[in-house]
Amino acid sequence: MNSCHAAVDYAYPWTQCIAEFKFQQEPGWARTFAALMLQSPKLQDCVSQSDWLLPMPLAPARLQERGYNQALVLAKQLAPAKVLTEGLLRLRHTPSQRELTKRQRQVNLRGALLANPQHLSTLQGARLTLIDDVMTTGASLAAAAQALRAAGAQEVHACVFARTPDPTVERVHRQ
Repeated sequence: MNSCHAAVDYAYPWTQCIAEFKFQQEPGWARTFAALMLQSPKLQDCVSQSDWLLPMPLAPARLQERGYNQALVLAKQLAPAKVLTEGLLRLRHTPSQRELTKRQRQVNLRGALLANPQHLSTLQGARLTLIDDVMTTGASLAAAAQALRAAGAQEVHACVFARTPDPTVERVHRQ
C-alpha cells in the first residue's frame, strides 16, 4: 500500500459513533465522517487524486446482517462519481477480525479478496484508494491492496475514518 490516512484515532467519542454507524443501522453517520475526513488535507488530496475509490467489500452474509456496506456508504459521501462499487470482491466469509491478533488477521484474510475480473481493464494502471471506516492492524487493507496490485493497479492508497492508535507512530496532526 502506498499510503494510509485516517481522520481520527479510534477512541472516545468515535468508538460509539462508529458502532452506531456499523452495527445499529445508522448510515447517516457517513455524512459526518466524510466531512471530517475531507477536512484533512492529506485525505482530501488522496481522494481528489484517485481515479477510483473502492469500498472494502463485505461478505454476503455480513451484508445481509447489516443491511448495507458501511464502507460503500462512506465512499459515496466522499466522492460519489469516483466509487467503483464492485472493483474488489470478497470471495468468502471470514470470521470477525475484532478479537484476532495481527498475525491471525493476516491468516484469516488469505485468499479472501480478489480484484473483480470484470473490472480488470479499469483497475490496470489506475491510482486507487480503498475506503473503510476503521483500521486496526491494517491486515484487511493490506490484503486488498495486494489483490489490486496483482491486478495491475499503479498505486493503492487507503483512507479510513478512524485508526487504532499505534504508540510507535509519531502523530503529526490528528483532529
